[in-house]
Amino acid sequence: MTGRCCLLAVALVTWAAHGLPAVSIPPGWMAAAWAALLALLAVMLGMRRRQRLPRQAWPLWAAAAGLLLVLARIEHRLADELAPGNENRVSRVVLRVADLVRLGPDNRRFEAEVIESIPAGVPSRILVSWNAPGYAGPYGRRGAPSQPFPELVPGQVWRMSLNLKRPQGIRNPGGFDYEGHAFARGLRASGSVRGTPRYLRDEPWAGLAIVANRVRHYVRRAMSPHLQGMRYGPVLLALVIGDQAGVDAADWQVFNRSGITHLVSISGSHITMIAALGAVAMYWLWRRARWRGRALAERMPAQVAAASTALLVAWLYCLLAGWGVPAQRTFLMLAVAAGGQILRLPVKASRLLCIALCAVVLLDPWAPLASGFWLSFGAVCVLLAAQSWVGQAAAGLQETRPRRAWRLVCAAARLQLAINAALMPLLALIFHQVSLVSPLSNAYAIPLVEMVITPVSLLAAACAVVPGLDSAAGGLAWLAHAVLQAAMWPTQWLAALPAASVGVPQAPWWAVALAFLGVGVAMLPRGFPARHGGWLLILPALAWRPEKPPPGGWDMYALDVGQSSAIVVQTAAHALLFDTGLRIGPDADQGARTIVPFLQARGIRRLDAMVISHADIDHVGGARSVLREIPVQQSYSSFDLDAYLRREAGLLGMATDTVRRPMALSGCERGMAWEVDGVRFEFFWPEGSAASRVSARARTPVVFNAADSSTSKSVGLVEPSNAPQKASVAYVSGKSGNRRNGQSCVLRISGAHHSLLLTGDIGAAQETALVRSGLPPTDVAMAAHHGSSGSSAPRFIARLQAAHVVAQVGRWNRYGHPGRGVEQRWRRAGTEFWRTDLHGAITVRSRPTGLTAQAERQQYPRYWQGR
Repeated sequence: MTGRCCLLAVALVTWAAHGLPAVSIPPGWMAAAWAALLALLAVMLGMRRRQRLPRQAWPLWAAAAGLLLVLARIEHRLADELAPGNENRVSRVVLRVADLVRLGPDNRRFEAEVIESIPAGVPSRILVSWNAPGYAGPYGRRGAPSQPFPELVPGQVWRMSLNLKRPQGIRNPGGFDYEGHAFARGLRASGSVRGTPRYLRDEPWAGLAIVANRVRHYVRRAMSPHLQGMRYGPVLLALVIGDQAGVDAADWQVFNRSGITHLVSISGSHITMIAALGAVAMYWLWRRARWRGRALAERMPAQVAAASTALLVAWLYCLLAGWGVPAQRTFLMLAVAAGGQILRLPVKASRLLCIALCAVVLLDPWAPLASGFWLSFGAVCVLLAAQSWVGQAAAGLQETRPRRAWRLVCAAARLQLAINAALMPLLALIFHQVSLVSPLSNAYAIPLVEMVITPVSLLAAACAVVPGLDSAAGGLAWLAHAVLQAAMWPTQWLAALPAASVGVPQAPWWAVALAFLGVGVAMLPRGFPARHGGWLLILPALAWRPEKPPPGGWDMYALDVGQSSAIVVQTAAHALLFDTGLRIGPDADQGARTIVPFLQARGIRRLDAMVISHADIDHVGGARSVLREIPVQQSYSSFDLDAYLRREAGLLGMATDTVRRPMALSGCERGMAWEVDGVRFEFFWPEGSAASRVSARARTPVVFNAADSSTSKSVGLVEPSNAPQKASVAYVSGKSGNRRNGQSCVLRISGAHHSLLLTGDIGAAQETALVRSGLPPTDVAMAAHHGSSGSSAPRFIARLQAAHVVAQVGRWNRYGHPGRGVEQRWRRAGTEFWRTDLHGAITVRSRPTGLTAQAERQQYPRYWQGR
């Protein structure tokens, strides 16, 4: 028991170290700590010989040693950083392709090992983006052939000119931390290619990782022709080599809602099943094979040969899969089990799990930052605990085959329900969503994927790389796809059910801890008193609802969405979204990446109002994803939102636009107002007369140019209605982005205690007009046009007298926002100036006790944030 406590202590302190806000230990102090720890170990060994050492001392020493080890590795990785003078500048780098290249129609992305650089100060491992010449726009080159690129193979050495930057990600409450993800992978800089790279040489044997990724590359190249035109061909490729880049976003949504996401990625159960098939085949052959007149089983036991084969098959499949956390955990557990089988040593399940857990965190201290780490080990814990639940038939009682089969089916169903229930708090914490149909979908998907689809796909890959077996590879690929397609028919039906999944808001730490305690109690052996009562401890985390403002108060969340805009305002019983972020590409936008996950984490299942200030793609780009996932009661915009969505559907290549519309669509115009929960919402811009004059000059609807939003055209809704009905529309076209910006919706929100002004992209002229029209002072404001130098006029700043101003900007944006002098003007007026690129999401709360503002990066700092 002491040894298992030591292993768990090492894993626990390794995980806890990643919550530190900063790590900075001088080398001298680190050396002194190691010397003291080794001296303490010598003293403890001496006391052990005299049997005077308490057992509790060993786990404490193991925890101290594990903490020093992880801190030393963190310091080493922090030191491998991009020099400040090289950031956002071009460096000449000689690099080696180190990972499987991610293929896009207009780009290539891969991880690279830096061999040399000019100037010095480039990290040893970077992420490289090689884009095709010419910007394809947010909708890509749909229908056009892919851009030509040279074949990039792991192990190749290139000389490239790269514009290097530190990894920069968005930071939102309950959102994905890209910077932490990049740090865990050792990516300390990202670079975009400038000019034409030059191929130098090939180093195919530079390391085991290079060899493994090179094999993955050739397997993908060999399988791709056989998967062309198959609806779920990318899924088969993901099952073989772990390349999930080609899986459609809509498919991921079906997998998440049906609860079979773990089957699409290479999980521990896949590896275990493939290893078991290899072991069974070797066991059968070994017992029947003979060599020089003697059976092979006489030279080596068949169990030993089967165990060795299982370990070899698992190792090869793990390398082919990319050696992720589930693969590491599975291989290490199989290695310990196989070692025990070969050496005839009994290994308890708890020891097996503890050894694998400690080995994973020692090999990769940042493994606990990945959700797969917790899901993988959590599922294994349930499987091990289930062994204590299974009883045996009384001696002398005979059981018929049908009854035995039915008992096995019931046991499998109970086990699947137990896994789903035990992982429910973890899934709610990570994804803010729990699938209710996962027991049904997994009942047929697990045996089909693990026993048919994956083995057949691996056979197809093996035949594809062997010359002369193309026909066999094509037939096997067709068979695997046919089975997968048949399995997806009921899966899609289950995922489409309204009650397929439920959203779970982000619960506080004490509720999550209580839920994990309840799972641990429920997993105790049969006969433990009140063990089923542990499931009740999960309810607080699943039923938690975040605190809402009191009547008259409001919460404002200025989300970190890069160089775009998205603000969520919440009152006591209502929620409003102002702008929907940027469309990044044909299959990616900030609505799906940031806004919808944030709303789910906050427990917001419906938007009472959605305001889109104007038709720039950095303000309306995520509208489609928001409307697809979140019901919207009423929308307001300065353009025809319905026409925009129909036009966008054509640009995205959709035959029919099926995204649901808000129940009512209206325009925004000065004077429109409503009040809910003691909070008044009032539009102060645009002027109705100006919109009418513009409408008289054009009748043809024109949508912005996808390639350049700064000079694009848009349609406008110029006849708004105060009633909750769809307004009649007249189409207008703007001649420039400035005209469109000048027609942005400006919304003022005034509660019982404080006020808020949402400005869109208006400029100094509109700000002056607002001041002349009697705009009252406001406590909190969004910096107009992302803090552009053409906005935030001195007279406007003096009139507002704001305590807080927020500029939603992207790091190193090409527009130079916020403009030179804008921040100084606000600060000279006594205003606290917030920037989402530096501070992350900004949360402002209006309460009777006062106005509070907090930044995500300041409230939850992490050591990998850098400057």
